[in-house]
Amino acid sequence: MKKHITTPLTVEKVRELRSGDEVLLSGVIYTSRDAGHKRLVEAHKNGEKLPVDLKDATIYFVGPTPAKPGQALGSCGPTTSYRMDAYSPYLIKECGLTGMIGKGKRNDEVIGAMKEYGAVYFGAIGGAGALLSQCVVSSEIVAYEDLGAEALRRLEVKDMPLTVVIDSYGENLYQTGMKAYLDSRK
Repeated sequence: MKKHITTPLTVEKVRELRSGDEVLLSGVIYTSRDAGHKRLVEAHKNGEKLPVDLKDATIYFVGPTPAKPGQALGSCGPTTSYRMDAYSPYLIKECGLTGMIGKGKRNDEVIGAMKEYGAVYFGAIGGAGALLSQCVVSSEIVAYEDLGAEALRRLEVKDMPLTVVIDSYGENLYQTGMKAYLDSRK
């Protein structure tokens, strides 16, 4: 059974999610990759007002392609998430970020911040960017336009299919899934 979740992604909502849960996410999310994350962290550390409020927000690690006519956004498959590992703990702790969407493993510091402050890491299917773009209702650049595809965007999404890879308790589908698979082969 898929869980229907609507942003903002409060800590209470995060704590209800478990690794392996299938989710259909709707509402406002933001896009950013490593260059945008670096700017967000630097701006916050310098006491500057951020271009978006990250409290209870979700960031999708993606650099989408340009939209074709009739589309809100072009293909938008997830970026490998470890590139944001240097910035995610800070954004979780200091800015209240509660949701991240990407692909691939996260480091122990990110997982520690997720457990301590209440955040979740969703996996999106790599290679399915054209399908994921169909979930995007609207898209607008809100900051860092000079970064091109990596600009900070505000997306409205409807029923974006995701899987909880790492929950706010530190359960990690990459570990439990591998163990279950290996156990089944004995």
